[in-house]
Amino acid sequence: MTRRNFVPALAGIALQTAGLAKDANSSEPPTFQVKATHGRIKQSVTSGVFGKGVAFEDQCRMAADLGIQGFDLQPPERWPILKQYGLVSSMTSGAGGTIPVALNRKENHDAIEKLMRPMIDKCAEFGSPNLITFSGVRKGLSDAEGIDNCVLFLNKVKAQAEDKNVNICMELLNSRVNHPDYQCDHVDWGVAVCKRVNSPRVKLLFDIYHMQIMDGDITRRVRDNIQWLAHFHTGGVPGRHEIDNESQELNYHFVAKAIADAGFEGFVGHEYSPVRDPKTSLQQAIEIFTV
Repeated sequence: MTRRNFVPALAGIALQTAGLAKDANSSEPPTFQVKATHGRIKQSVTSGVFGKGVAFEDQCRMAADLGIQGFDLQPPERWPILKQYGLVSSMTSGAGGTIPVALNRKENHDAIEKLMRPMIDKCAEFGSPNLITFSGVRKGLSDAEGIDNCVLFLNKVKAQAEDKNVNICMELLNSRVNHPDYQCDHVDWGVAVCKRVNSPRVKLLFDIYHMQIMDGDITRRVRDNIQWLAHFHTGGVPGRHEIDNESQELNYHFVAKAIADAGFEGFVGHEYSPVRDPKTSLQQAIEIFTV
């Protein structure tokens, strides 16, 4: 265990509980009012960083206690619990297709559109800034045709996303290790889709773990394409474990500074599988991204 693990740090975390004293007869649960002071970057989490067997409400409580502001990839039925703990649904899932079956094939468009349009409205109503979507796998489809089909779909829904101030985010994933044949597997491919659609509400979920595997040169790609990036995910390379500098190849604090220096205003979501004490690892990840 390194010195960093023991730093009581996170001195900037302030958990405000004003307003918890509700009417004694009220049946509503108390609501946490979280004020995070983690430098220039808003941080969010996914369920995986808490390890196995932790109840969702306990995950939310821990996140709130640590000053985390958002929770990624949770369906609407869990949003009331997020709200109770002062957390934003920072990346909403469940309406953008699946990793293998998504926007790069026209035959999928109608079914996805029927799910996505009402979800955009729900995101706007709840204050969720982002909605995840995917390219789908190639299955012999050329990159050019895949881009054409994704652009065709996104052009249909972009006006609604713009009206509701919700970002539709296509996730960049690696096709080398985790998701064979996935089409949106390079930054340049994803950016080409965004440029063609040319909407302030159609952007990318830049998963740093995946793009380190596929492209590398992370900070340059962030700086050069920041206008098309709405959200980030973290994870150590190799293995998608902790993001400390001792067990993996990226200097994540340097990456965090590059993201902040580029003027990024969205969320960075921690999405790794801990192999050590989950709370200690999450405290360390928060510290690394405090710039």
